[in-house]
Amino acid sequence: MTHQEILKALSIEPVNPGACARGWIHTPGGKELASVNPTTGEVIATVIQANAETYEQVAATAHEAFSSWRMVPAPKRGEVVRALGDELRAHKEALGRLVSLEMGKILSEGLGEVQEMIDMCDFAVGLSRQLYGLVIASERPRHKLLETWHPLGVVGVVTAFNFPVAVWSWNTALAAVCGDPVIWKPSSQTPLTAIAVQHIANRVAARFGCEGIFNLVIGPGREVGQRLVDDPRVPLISFTGSTEQGRKVSEALGRRFGRAILELGGNNAVIVLDDANLDLAVRAILFAAVGTSGQRCTTLRRLIVQEGVYEELLGRLLKAYPSIRIGDPLDPATLMGPLVDESAIHEMMAALEEVKREGGEILYGGRRLERPGFFVEPTIVAAHPGMKIAEVETFAPILYVYRVKTLEEAIALQNSVPQGLSSAIFTTNLLSAETFLSPEGSDCGIANVNMGTSGAEIGGAFGGEKETGGGREAGSDAWKQYMRRQTSAINWSTQLPLAQGVKFEV
Repeated sequence: MTHQEILKALSIEPVNPGACARGWIHTPGGKELASVNPTTGEVIATVIQANAETYEQVAATAHEAFSSWRMVPAPKRGEVVRALGDELRAHKEALGRLVSLEMGKILSEGLGEVQEMIDMCDFAVGLSRQLYGLVIASERPRHKLLETWHPLGVVGVVTAFNFPVAVWSWNTALAAVCGDPVIWKPSSQTPLTAIAVQHIANRVAARFGCEGIFNLVIGPGREVGQRLVDDPRVPLISFTGSTEQGRKVSEALGRRFGRAILELGGNNAVIVLDDANLDLAVRAILFAAVGTSGQRCTTLRRLIVQEGVYEELLGRLLKAYPSIRIGDPLDPATLMGPLVDESAIHEMMAALEEVKREGGEILYGGRRLERPGFFVEPTIVAAHPGMKIAEVETFAPILYVYRVKTLEEAIALQNSVPQGLSSAIFTTNLLSAETFLSPEGSDCGIANVNMGTSGAEIGGAFGGEKETGGGREAGSDAWKQYMRRQTSAINWSTQLPLAQGVKFEV
């Protein structure tokens, strides 16, 4: 498919409105925003962004829709999400290609991201019949205690460029079956994928007569994003982005007692012990370190290797890295596409300069490639404990490699950074694996054994600890964040006994 065919298949015109509530708002009032192809540096299309007044229109629509949507039975809400999943299936190829075109991840990853959306819809459909509460034994005779879950309200979803559509589905599929409309503010670097998804959602909403449930607002963070975070009509904000921005979001929500789901920085490590299967480890390390050009929050950034296999593993990686095919992400042979924009290259090069100042050694890569677009070489750095730059998340394919003597040293080094998202260990020793997974092991929200740090399944809750923000999205019981808990007591007697034996007789 050509670029034009991709856009046509997803109903995207050359110039698009950047806001949608009950239909597209064709005069959103903001400035033009160009979507740039990171493979070539050329503009794909332009979007007219929303302004503050348009945001108010979208927010009012979503808030009004909540009044009726919350009263629709959850299984009926699930039917809407089922239809959304079916529409995504029908458009998987075109939408996956658009993700690769606009963001730069390779085609299999772009298609995989859309499959993740489909999987999330399937999960939410089943969940729509399982929003279970509790019946609790009462200490008072002829009394019953109930714990039930009710829709929370409008949910704000702020997504990042690296997963431009999947993270929307993590939140929106759950929010919809829980009875909550969504206002989506996507990254300004990937507006076209958001518009494409909104077209799909609009068709579903029109079919079921539930317009106003899926809403989109594209605009600057300082104007549109801040209004969303500060809006008292939006009790929950799910924010994906940097730790720095997440801290500001958390503080703003705290002032108004809003809820937050924060998916922030990751600085993920893989530990490889002397008894590891190195064939398995090398394959996992390559994808975790180079996949999405190092622009995943779960990207492998620190490789911690026990001294007995350090030289062999490092040698294998130095041999494998030159074979990584870098190029157009829409070419099925490509394994690594471009960085998202020029600023990402500057950040990578600045980090590598700091590596040199701190005594690290660049063993492979470290250069910008001389071609159109934003391409770099994946990079391997021989690091040492105490390197401050390695404690910072640089959104680029830089792999810091450490040598350690013991498992205890490896775990301490892994846990020494401020972030706590994803982690992994390669070992064939049951005791080592269980130690890694124990309370004295990894301090991350995700801990894997004999697999990499990337590629989490939607069935488990996704998120991390410490400066990663503590948020959880997707599977498990993450749905509870999108609802409010209510405890009720029912007295079916003619008496009025009090709890704890309290007597109050008039």
